[in-house]
Amino acid sequence: MSITDDTPVDTRITPALHPGVVSKIDGYGEDTKAVLGQVETAFSTAYEGIRSVWNAREKVEADTSKTADARLLQLDGFAQKKLEHAARTFDSTSATVKKQIAFLEGALAEPIEEKASGSVAAEIRSHAKALTTDKLHKFVNDAIEGGDHATVAAVLGGPAYLSGLTPDLQKTYLKRWNQQQRPDLAKRLHVLQQAQAMLDRDATKIFKAMEDAVGGSSAKANEVRKAQVAADKATSA
Repeated sequence: MSITDDTPVDTRITPALHPGVVSKIDGYGEDTKAVLGQVETAFSTAYEGIRSVWNAREKVEADTSKTADARLLQLDGFAQKKLEHAARTFDSTSATVKKQIAFLEGALAEPIEEKASGSVAAEIRSHAKALTTDKLHKFVNDAIEGGDHATVAAVLGGPAYLSGLTPDLQKTYLKRWNQQQRPDLAKRLHVLQQAQAMLDRDATKIFKAMEDAVGGSSAKANEVRKAQVAADKATSA
């Protein structure tokens, strides 16, 4: 059973951090959920950490043997540990996903191997260069969509100017060709790019959700902690 199947919804926590959000990524399925497992784990770590603080809060607040400030310090200390763990998990996951994206982008930008003979490839490039801009784009697009390796390799395998293309446009067409030839890599890249955007967007929500769970601001807890240190220092002299 995956994380998204067995993580109960807690209405005290923002739905944006529930690991089930990962399954909403376009392209998520049996063939991609494995690569997104680390992202689900990051969200699950944050979600369960926040839930544990909410649950601890009920018990801490029931301890009337301590003052309100003492209870806040106790709960905030626990929350800070959970927050640090969640933030570290998000950071490490984000770093890993970025490396995977870079690898896939590199794989989809690899040069294409020419299949036609040198003279035929030269003729294809000459034909392409003689076309108007609109017809050239149609020529290349039709070759890519038709899986015409010889034509695509001739146009995209040599220097861009030989076919009348700009270097940037040639790179764009090459990526399209590689995506078409390796749809598995293209799909993995697609879901990982969405996952990265999700990690970037929702990482800051962990801090607000944790503060809500504590029920008092970290600033207030820090003030109490400083006052306690000052008092201990004064009485230890």
